[in-house]
Amino acid sequence: MSSYKCCICFTRKFASSAVAPPSDVRDAFAAYAGEAAYMGPDQLRRFLAEEQGEADATLADADRIIERLRGRHHHLSAALARPGITLEDFFHFLFADDLNPPLVPQVHHDMKLPLSHYYIYTGHNSYLTGNQLSSNCSDAPIIKALKRGVRVIELDMWPNSAKDNVNILHGRTLTSPVEMIKCLKSIKEHAFFASPYPVVITLEDHLTSELQSKVAKMITETFGDMLYYPETDCTVEFPSPEALKHRVIISTKPPKEFLESGKDKDMENNPQKGKAEPEKAGKISRGDSWGDSITELKALRASNDEQGTINIYHFKPELNASSHSERESDDSDDVDDDDDDDQNQLQRQSEPDYRGIITIHAGKPKGRLRDALNADSLHVRRLSLSEPRFEKATESHGPELLRFTRKNILRIYPRGTRFDSSNYNPLLGWIHGAQMVAFNMQGYGRSLWLMQGLFRANGSCGYVRKPDFLMKNDPTGDVFDPKASLPVKTTLKVKVYLGDGWRMDFSPTHFDSYSPPDFYTKVGIAGVPADTKMKKTKTKHDNWAPVWEEEFSFPLTVPELALLRIEVHEYDLSEKSDFAGQTCLPVWELKQGIRCVPLYDRKGDKYKSVRLLIRFQFV
Repeated sequence: MSSYKCCICFTRKFASSAVAPPSDVRDAFAAYAGEAAYMGPDQLRRFLAEEQGEADATLADADRIIERLRGRHHHLSAALARPGITLEDFFHFLFADDLNPPLVPQVHHDMKLPLSHYYIYTGHNSYLTGNQLSSNCSDAPIIKALKRGVRVIELDMWPNSAKDNVNILHGRTLTSPVEMIKCLKSIKEHAFFASPYPVVITLEDHLTSELQSKVAKMITETFGDMLYYPETDCTVEFPSPEALKHRVIISTKPPKEFLESGKDKDMENNPQKGKAEPEKAGKISRGDSWGDSITELKALRASNDEQGTINIYHFKPELNASSHSERESDDSDDVDDDDDDDQNQLQRQSEPDYRGIITIHAGKPKGRLRDALNADSLHVRRLSLSEPRFEKATESHGPELLRFTRKNILRIYPRGTRFDSSNYNPLLGWIHGAQMVAFNMQGYGRSLWLMQGLFRANGSCGYVRKPDFLMKNDPTGDVFDPKASLPVKTTLKVKVYLGDGWRMDFSPTHFDSYSPPDFYTKVGIAGVPADTKMKKTKTKHDNWAPVWEEEFSFPLTVPELALLRIEVHEYDLSEKSDFAGQTCLPVWELKQGIRCVPLYDRKGDKYKSVRLLIRFQFV
């Protein structure tokens, strides 16, 4: 019995009932155990193969499950000689998320494809502890993000007050700085806590050339052999996550790109001093550099003969620490008079300079967006678009975005007015092939829940392979259209049986001061517009362990881009319903059958005990 005080003088008492197996669980046990009171290993194996969709389940797998159940339930340990598990034990197995999870817990995608073939778990302003204007900068949120599986960490580099060292902070705000070296050391220590696949550090550069050199030395000394940078300028595709296991790579604009952008924001038609060679090669200015055609690039390469000069946004030759071959220039439209001296100096260096440590060249479009999205460039690169500019691009350049992201990387970052560290809907980016949908991980809300949901796929390793239809070249030139009317591929049936664990994780009066909570569950799909919908169960009053046993059907036209949203709320007649847990699961990764689904709090931290029992079926 649970007691609640009412009006000071009165006490209301409510009976507490233990969670019991629902009818479908009892029927499944009876079907496989037959007339016996126990289900043996072979019967359990058959259940796993036929009802849970685990066709490769073996007798050894069933034995391991039974042994683990015996290890956690003392009444089983005392009766090791009995032939199998009881109905109660069978229910305990189904309602244990470590024994019966809704997703495959291991990495199972092909990880040997170029980086452009994957969605990558990406953070924005990773060093901020709170809002974008006045919160502290620290390595703590970086560590937390890495432990969650985030693979892309963003650092904004600014000179310190003495102009002799580098701080990380959100520039031109009241945020307090943290030393860059502290962030780098924390990244090194925690980079592969949750995943062995590469960590990308994106740098926003506001430094002088002297401090850039200091950063290069800082990075190379901190990461040592963990740091990867290519040795050739012939990179026509990115390396794979498998090839970059336990490596750290740097992505930023080449240094002169930043320095010149500060002098003149529109350089498209203004060639600068020292550009005699590029002008002879067709006067390709850096303003339209991402729109260069293959013909123009080939002409530029020919004009520079053996130097192999290429556009500054593209991959450049890198200097390996053990190599003393001539360093090639990657800056076709920015050749200084002392470049030869710089190259001679580089030949004598045992470590790469600032430009040399950059693996993924990045930039923002200058001039026409259509030119920047030219997918026929000789070399791969990364393009960054703000949230509002990307939204406009999806309306006017949708096909170009999809073609661009087959080989190149597209990064989207939140609009500048999200001072509270809120986020946007990531699905628009994923639908158009964007690999790096950068999020404020220090915030929370439904958008972040979707982000966390997608990256529960593929063993939560931070890399999720994009659907094939976003990557394949159609002979007709057609690309995926998210707004097109498509036929239903499959129907997902979701049956919500019951929930439990709130009484262990919350105080008796957390939801209601005068009675046990009144829970209901919302179930829905986030995906392409045609698939997006939300439904909910009835409210179960005054019960810490609600039983709903309600089924919902979701016809899906693009299941490869669908996320299953689940939220539990406590109904309140006079106020807004109280939050009681949530999760988001990639539909294409769901394991069929009766599964235990753990729930998470608003920030994405898993509750210790709160979970739902749900059946998933694909028709």
